[in-house]
Amino acid sequence: MPVKSVGILLYRFAPAGLEVLLVHPGGPFWTKKDLGAWSIPKGLLEETEAEEAGARREFAEETGFPAIGPLIPLGALRQPGNKIVVVFGLEGDLDAAAIRSNSFTLEWPPRSGRKQDFPEVDRAAWFGIDLARQKLLPGQAPFLDALLDHPALAPRAAGR
Repeated sequence: MPVKSVGILLYRFAPAGLEVLLVHPGGPFWTKKDLGAWSIPKGLLEETEAEEAGARREFAEETGFPAIGPLIPLGALRQPGNKIVVVFGLEGDLDAAAIRSNSFTLEWPPRSGRKQDFPEVDRAAWFGIDLARQKLLPGQAPFLDALLDHPALAPRAAGR
């Protein structure tokens, strides 16, 4: 059975139009990567966990903010490596500069025997849909279209 990740695509209607919150992965591999490197806040679904509950937990772990409010299903996509990603949309707002992520431990530099802690997410930012398409990992970009086309917000997102 493929691994399943769940996440939340937070969105808001700003004066310039619809914006989404994306996160940049932490750790040395991602430090100098930008275009095509950002992600929807997400993570692995625990074995006995409901998808919505897992998405809310992962959002809080990666941003330090609770995901409060009704979630709208944006679907599931198979990613490279056979992982299934399930994403929900949530209207909300937060200070992207104030995020606080959990961390992971990695041997760094490789084969050095030294373990270092790195944040799972090193920063977050709000992006308009066009720029979000450029920043987002390519396999997650279809979730932007699912958000734009969702009946709950399609009329409001028409100006994008």
